[in-house]
Amino acid sequence: MQKRENNNETYVVPALMRGLQILGLFSLNRRVLNVNDFAEGLGVTAPSIYRTVVTLTELGYLEKTGRNSYELGSMVLSRGFCYLASREIVEVASPHLIALRDETSSSCHLAVREGIEAVYLYQAQSHQRLVVHVPIGSRFVCHSVAVGRALLTGLNDEALSELFSGVALDGFPQSVPNALPQLRQMIADEREQGFSINRSDFSTAIAVPITNYAGEVVAAINVSAPDTVMGDSSVRESLTVCLKATATNISRELGGSQPKS
Repeated sequence: MQKRENNNETYVVPALMRGLQILGLFSLNRRVLNVNDFAEGLGVTAPSIYRTVVTLTELGYLEKTGRNSYELGSMVLSRGFCYLASREIVEVASPHLIALRDETSSSCHLAVREGIEAVYLYQAQSHQRLVVHVPIGSRFVCHSVAVGRALLTGLNDEALSELFSGVALDGFPQSVPNALPQLRQMIADEREQGFSINRSDFSTAIAVPITNYAGEVVAAINVSAPDTVMGDSSVRESLTVCLKATATNISRELGGSQPKS
C-alpha cells in the first residue's frame, strides 16, 4: 500500500497543486489577498509563486484588484469552484428577480463584471409571448448594454479610463458611446440618475447596480421588455421604481447600501 501511495506522488503536478492551493486560501472572511498572503499560506517565498499567480490571473481564476492584491475571478464560478461572491449574489438575488419578473411581467437578469465584459449569471424569463431572452453565460462589452454600464457606475473616471485603455468602443449602435470621453460622461449621468437604460433589437433594458457590505458595485440587475411595452414612458417609470426597490432589497441582504433613488 505504501508503495502505491509513493507511485501516486510521482503523478502529482506541483504547479497545478500550488495553483489550487492558492484558490483555496480565499474564504468568506478573506475575499481579497495579496502575494504575501499566498506565500504565507503555502509556506513558500513570494517570488516562487509569482508565475503561478500571473497564470491564474491570465486564465481568469484570479482578478487583480490593486497593485499586489487579488480576488477570485469569474472563471472560478464557471469551472465549478467556490467563487463565493458570485455564488452568494445568485443565491440572494434569484428569488427577488423571480418576484420582480412576476410583478412586472418582464424578463429580469443578473450580471457581474469580468474585465470589460458583463457576464450574465441568472435569468428570470417573462412568461409573456414576446420576451427578451439572454442566456446565462452571455457576455457583452459593458458599455454596450444597460446592465454593463450599471456595473461601470462603481468605477471612478481614473479606473474607467484604465479599464478601457486601448479598447475600441466604436462599431456598436449609435446609442452606445463610441469614445472614452462620451463613456465617462454617460456613466456619470447614469450614476447621478440612479439607473442605466439601453435600447437594442426592438427591446429596451433598464438596469441598476447592486452593492455589497463594502459599498462596492458587485453586480447589476435589469428588467428587459419589447419596445411595444417600453415605449410607454409611464411603464418605464413604473418598472424603474420596481427595479430600484428590488436592487435595494438585494443589496441590503448583501450588507450593502441602498442604490441611488
